[in-house]
Amino acid sequence: MNKNYPKIPDEKECYRLMDKYQMLPNIIEHSRQVMNVALVIADNLKAKNTVNRDLVIAASLLHDITKTQGLATGEPHDKTGAELLRSLEMPEIAYIVGEHVFFTNFNPEGPVEERELVYYADKRVMHHTIVTVDQRINDLLSRYGTTPDRRERILLNSRMIYFIDEKLQRNVNGNLEQLISRLPAL
Repeated sequence: MNKNYPKIPDEKECYRLMDKYQMLPNIIEHSRQVMNVALVIADNLKAKNTVNRDLVIAASLLHDITKTQGLATGEPHDKTGAELLRSLEMPEIAYIVGEHVFFTNFNPEGPVEERELVYYADKRVMHHTIVTVDQRINDLLSRYGTTPDRRERILLNSRMIYFIDEKLQRNVNGNLEQLISRLPAL
């Protein structure tokens, strides 16, 4: 294991965790597609940008690890997922999961980070379908913008999606939309 990332589960272990924490099949499908989007970007980054591919895979697959539970309890799945993963001694994955709903400390000029890939990929996948940023924002507003405060937070956060989109476009070989559009449907 890489000493900078002490505990990164492989895909098989991620699926075992998904089963253990009873992720609904549709949430698993969503997570698989998030992984596909994040990886196509990671695999096409310009040479100066290096990300830990194993960390991208694990964080993508586990980003909604407590969403099933959150649907029943109303708890914020980004926070409960991060707590769970910290308790499983996966702090790097926990950090990314904790950032996948509301992204903080964005550095537009810094190297591409794993958390940016997972955050962005999550915002490009509606259920298990790859959509445009605008389509996903509208989906988030209709599903989660149930109060004026929640709507305002979603709209404020939606600007971050566009900032990360611009950063990724500058840092990939080729056209970001074309790369993503080549992915097969699940």
